[in-house]
Amino acid sequence: MTNSDATSKTFQKLPRHVAIIMDGNGRWAERRGLKRVEGHRHGAETAREVSEECTRLGIERLTLYAFSLENWKRPRAEVTTLMKLLKKFLKEKRAEMKEENIRFSAIGRLHMLPADTRRELDKTIGSTEDNDGLNLCLALSYGGRAEVVDAARALAQKAVRGEIDPETIDEEMFSRELYQPGVDPDLMIRTAGEMRLSNFLLWQASYSEFYVTEKCWPEFTTEEFHKALEAYDRRIRKFGGLKTGSP
Repeated sequence: MTNSDATSKTFQKLPRHVAIIMDGNGRWAERRGLKRVEGHRHGAETAREVSEECTRLGIERLTLYAFSLENWKRPRAEVTTLMKLLKKFLKEKRAEMKEENIRFSAIGRLHMLPADTRRELDKTIGSTEDNDGLNLCLALSYGGRAEVVDAARALAQKAVRGEIDPETIDEEMFSRELYQPGVDPDLMIRTAGEMRLSNFLLWQASYSEFYVTEKCWPEFTTEEFHKALEAYDRRIRKFGGLKTGSP
């Protein structure tokens, strides 16, 4: 897709927050006779391209499922390589994110990351914290159930300390204990054709619109992203109610 084609695209409505399950890096590489790590390298480039397009379109937030809690179970060599790629991404893109006014953040059990990776993560978060453009969030060492458990534990600790009355706990109070409160995705995209959430943003995705593509993440082009946005543009979001004007 050319730049002129991308620029010519218009949408009646855009999601404020897009979340993406970036699936299929390994499969994409294996189909081409490449090592799995090559799929992850190409996937990092796709993440950059999608981030740039979100910035151009004025989308406020992009959350990418980069590394799940379950991914720690993968072979040690692959996990080590993924952490090295993450460090490389952070180092290389830090200045670019500052220049493009991107605010970088991360969610998950970040304390489980290797110390050197966590240092680079913290540097990137700190160096972009004053930016007010696209909020690019990586879900790292993340699990949706773990996030709910962590939120429940935080509320339980407050109740034990007498800071809150358990009877007053409601959805709003609970959501404030999530890793990043109040940022439910409008559009959830999954690549590589799988039809499941894979433990991603379980609380937040309750009313998200879903779009699934057979394309693996490394081949998820700007054109494919636009197809997802076009599908969202056609959706009528009722949040359990009725469309305005319906009998």
